[in-house]
Amino acid sequence: MPIHRECYDKQGTSCNFGCMTSFIHTDADLDAGMTALVARDSRLADVLAKAGMPKLRRRPAGFPGLAAIICSQQLSTASAAAIWGRLSGAFDPFHHDAVRQARASKLARIGLSKPKIKTLKAIGAAIAKGEIDFDAVAGLPADDAHAALIKLHGIGPWTADIYLLFCLGHADAWPAGDLALQEAMRIAFGLQRRPDAQQMTTLAEAWRPWRGVAAHLLWNYYRAIKQREGAPMQSKVQSKARPKAMKRKANGGGRGR
Repeated sequence: MPIHRECYDKQGTSCNFGCMTSFIHTDADLDAGMTALVARDSRLADVLAKAGMPKLRRRPAGFPGLAAIICSQQLSTASAAAIWGRLSGAFDPFHHDAVRQARASKLARIGLSKPKIKTLKAIGAAIAKGEIDFDAVAGLPADDAHAALIKLHGIGPWTADIYLLFCLGHADAWPAGDLALQEAMRIAFGLQRRPDAQQMTTLAEAWRPWRGVAAHLLWNYYRAIKQREGAPMQSKVQSKARPKAMKRKANGGGRGR
């Protein structure tokens, strides 16, 4: 079985005690989670047959991982990689205080937009003030970790879920606002329309606690069907439907893998 946080902290190995918080740290964990997921929903066996087994993708945790996700929002994979390469290379070591204290003009020359600069600096300030502890967040159940992250300026549900999935390995993280996942769900299950975030949450409810495994599978399915990268992207339509204050809070659309 995939590693569970409660037992991982105590013995550092997988467990068979049915703990509620599952983590995927290795390809073997992903394989085991996929077996459990397909056993729960036999329809996914056909999706897996067409998509093939996805590979585990991970980012560093903490400020570097979250910063990389923020940098990649609403950008192509190539553009995101170029900007992140310049940003991470400009600070050695890459530390939240260095970014927080950097001139906005320097960050803008790297390629960051004003909202992203504001978000990175705000997160750096929150860390410095002790308002967020990423080591503590890593030990929280997925819902609690999600709640802690979206309290940060500029961090919305999509960004929080991508961080939980790729940086912490939460097996149940579910980026319901991701455009590629929505399209993959539409095609895989023959839906007339692409489901919105609320419908995605409802459709995936039966997959708990393996929704993050399902996300890996559906991104792979999207890649196989569309013949292009199923990069995470928040629906622009949903963002436009929100009030301005909510749009600033959501700030989650972009490529994050």
